[in-house]
Amino acid sequence: RRVSSVLNRDVKQFGKMHMFDGDEDTCWNSDQGPVQWVTLDFPRAVKVSRLLVQFQGGFSSRLCTLEGCRTGQELAKISQLYPEDSNALQISFGSNSSVFQVQETVLDKLKITFENGTDFFGRIVIYHLNVLGERL
Repeated sequence: RRVSSVLNRDVKQFGKMHMFDGDEDTCWNSDQGPVQWVTLDFPRAVKVSRLLVQFQGGFSSRLCTLEGCRTGQELAKISQLYPEDSNALQISFGSNSSVFQVQETVLDKLKITFENGTDFFGRIVIYHLNVLGERL
């Protein structure tokens, strides 16, 4: 797991691990900037079918671009998502939803780019990030 930045470089309080710890009181908080991102490297190939993300309202992204690839390949665009600016857990539902969808894709690496942030300074705050699918 890699992220574009951490607020004030305070990894202990705002680091990337907090997106995955299941704790309601912790989060990843990026530093300011026009574009933020999270990259996930999977230990083996996965077939991604859904993405779950919970932003802090006011610190979300109006546009998320998903890119992925197999080992040794270049990242390629998979989907674009248009999350709501809210505190709610948002779930992509494959091709059944035109607003928040993820195309099922087999990959070893996933990059989620957060663009057009709702915060004036471009900070992104994520409490939960989960990728659902199946291991191959």
